[in-house]
Amino acid sequence: MAYLLTDINRRAQSDPAAFLAESDQNFHRHVCQAAEDILANRKKSPIVLLSGPSGSGKTTTALKIEEELERRGVMTHAVALDNYFMTPDRVNGPKTPEGDYDYESPRCLDMELLDRHFSALERGEEILVPQFDFTHQRRAEGEGTPLRLGKDEIAVFEGIHALNDDLAGQHLNAFKVYISARSNVLRLGKIVFKGTWMRLTRRAVRDLNFRGTNVEETLAMWDNVRRGEKMFISPYKNRANLIFDSSLPYEVNVLRQYAEPLFQAIPEENVRRREILEMIWAFDRFVPIDSALVAKDSLIREFIGGGSYDRH
Repeated sequence: MAYLLTDINRRAQSDPAAFLAESDQNFHRHVCQAAEDILANRKKSPIVLLSGPSGSGKTTTALKIEEELERRGVMTHAVALDNYFMTPDRVNGPKTPEGDYDYESPRCLDMELLDRHFSALERGEEILVPQFDFTHQRRAEGEGTPLRLGKDEIAVFEGIHALNDDLAGQHLNAFKVYISARSNVLRLGKIVFKGTWMRLTRRAVRDLNFRGTNVEETLAMWDNVRRGEKMFISPYKNRANLIFDSSLPYEVNVLRQYAEPLFQAIPEENVRRREILEMIWAFDRFVPIDSALVAKDSLIREFIGGGSYDRH
């Protein structure tokens, strides 16, 4: 799927509020389809596994699916796989090609515990969802959230490694969803804004807003993030029962006001400076849309804040 720049800018100029509302409604249709398919599968398994690369909007999508299922009368629990991170073992843990601890590796997750928890939930038993302390980079021992699924209740586990064979391969009946912001923007048949740029833009804005990570740090991590996607995430996407695009046609028009100042401040010596200049030039092709028009339940609120699903 691709968007056309002329269509985007025409809608952004003529009636931006209607443009945003229509785009959000189209995304909601994906959520409704996911809810229908999950309900059809719930007799096989109460577990839903939602995966996608960084910047795909997994958290908001999981919460939207939870909301839609509950609207249909099914109690649902959205759980972030980030809770299952293990305290990093910097000696024996996974390493990047440069020798740094590899935060993108599925070995960072406690797969054995997840396997046990999925099996327990399927048997109707209670589990204690762990808590990872990101500030101190360690699992909060002895702390967690009790979870037991009642009759016909559903648990949606979201995270980049949700479809990894070490996890999904042990629970073949679980319903599997894969999302990613995949659409390019075209002008006269040529790409003017890449789908991967959308995800990088989302992540750069979110990292600064909510994680205290400046854009240079985000860019420094991006090569390893992309390497991890190709090694640990994309190979499993075809295991999904449902795949859909989480990009929104208006998002560059909105995100440019947040991202342009960040990218313009990148020093000339930065190794990604050339690509960043291309992105800045591309941003200028999009008619700006005031972020005040973005609905509180929009997926984009996961990155700019102020949303109704805000967990930051």
